[in-house]
Amino acid sequence: MKMKRTIAALAGVAYGALALGTAAQGAELRMAWWGGESRHVATQKAIAACGEKYGHTVKGEFTGFDGYLEKLTTQMAGKTEADIIQVNWPWLPLFSKNGDGFADLRKLKAIDLSNWSEADLAAGSMNGVLQGLSVSTTGRVFFFNATTLEKAGVAIPKSWDEFFAATATIKEKLGKDYYTFNAVKETAQLLTTLAVVQKTGKDLVDPATNRVAWTPEELAEGISFLGKLVEAGAIRSQKEEAADGNVNLFEKPAWADGKIAGSYEWDSTYSKYADPLKDGQLLKSVAMLRFPDAVTEGVYRKPSMVFSISKNSKDAEAAAQIVNCLLNEPEGIDALGTSRGLPASKAAAARLGDKGEPEVRAANAIVVAASGPAVSPFNEHPEVRAAFIDTLEEYAYGQLKADEAAAQIIDTVNDVLAEFD
Repeated sequence: MKMKRTIAALAGVAYGALALGTAAQGAELRMAWWGGESRHVATQKAIAACGEKYGHTVKGEFTGFDGYLEKLTTQMAGKTEADIIQVNWPWLPLFSKNGDGFADLRKLKAIDLSNWSEADLAAGSMNGVLQGLSVSTTGRVFFFNATTLEKAGVAIPKSWDEFFAATATIKEKLGKDYYTFNAVKETAQLLTTLAVVQKTGKDLVDPATNRVAWTPEELAEGISFLGKLVEAGAIRSQKEEAADGNVNLFEKPAWADGKIAGSYEWDSTYSKYADPLKDGQLLKSVAMLRFPDAVTEGVYRKPSMVFSISKNSKDAEAAAQIVNCLLNEPEGIDALGTSRGLPASKAAAARLGDKGEPEVRAANAIVVAASGPAVSPFNEHPEVRAAFIDTLEEYAYGQLKADEAAAQIIDTVNDVLAEFD
């Protein structure tokens, strides 16, 4: 009797293995990403470690950023994309405007979504469907040259009122060729956006209507704020910047000399702006400056990139195991490190601890803690950005008034958004 039970048990195990079929076998997967040499090396180590852990083979397909979008567009059209795809966050509407371009990550059991905040999950969703997991979170933060401000005898401002008072003192004590801030091109757009968001609590795009959420009057007030910065001598006008060739801030001698005392930049770029400063100068990241009637800090926070899984993958659950390993498990976390910035996953952040540049960590902490509405990827659509930048330049040249510029931006952006209805 005992022999019969043993044979029956073995038969049951064999039947179970046959019933599981492909689940008992390792999957052959592909993962695509862009980056530099250090990211390539780290990611190859990570996919090898995670593949070994789960018995899958993961082939890496990597390149530089240039040409990546074109290649991915061709693959998506032909349904030949990799199983796991690194996607630039603003591209989500291009590939998944209805939330059906990639696999629904909420339906894949292997991914522990509790490691992301609801804000992160919302940022990676299209039409309410989770299409990408934030690999790292980035955002705009204020950098100030503490040395220049100390030289003028003013404290680092904590509000816009203090900022304008500091500007007047700097001009008086250090000279008219000193500026409190910098705002050119994309930064001018995002500074205008910040002014509107702080006073309205609304992102540019209303997710319910897929149209501009701001009224012309609200946007005109934000544009006028940019004009106020020029009038106060806090920043140079875009007209002046264009005459000088729109030189990058970190390449300007005035920045290196401390004659431009601050800017509004990505948290991850601290070193790019701190390194050019002459010896003895200290650059500090500070909390969001606010208006007296602000309803939110208006932080512009977004995923620097997301990991998505192809809806055409032959084994999406196996791909999900690898993604979860890369972002949430020791094997992937240790191999990737900070090659894609400070991780958004709580598990990865806890495991890495204080790894990474302290100044970048401090700036990122400000971004993560600040309040603000969820930011739509359409904010960075090329045509939306061009509408802002070109119109703000017309305003700077005196060709448009603030209300006219606001109407022009809203009309153009709504035309772009209408293409995604």
